[in-house]
Amino acid sequence: MRSVRRCSRTGCTNPAVATLTYAYADSTAVVGPLATYAEPHSYDLCEAHALRLTVPKGWEVVRHEGEFAPPEPSDDDLTALAEAVREAGRPDRPVEAQEFASGGSRRGHLRALPDPIDE
Repeated sequence: MRSVRRCSRTGCTNPAVATLTYAYADSTAVVGPLATYAEPHSYDLCEAHALRLTVPKGWEVVRHEGEFAPPEPSDDDLTALAEAVREAGRPDRPVEAQEFASGGSRRGHLRALPDPIDE
């Protein structure tokens, strides 16, 4: 499941609801609904910043008409999350056995070593 995208403006932690893209050749800034994926040359904006955007003199702003709303999770996202939770909770889920040298055991990325006094 995707995480909530935040506004690109410095210091703003509000969720993004719009995407800003510049068309430099046309001296135009385009503010539209939030893009499906974050693009490297686009900026995600919260509603306040999307509505208050100003551009340099001689530039034009093309703004989406209508309300900006946070994207709803798709059925695919919810289904994938439900299946992942169901799979992780299965009691009969196969667990890979790992062998460790020198009598240690491993959990995740940590390794428990036997006490050297006991050896």
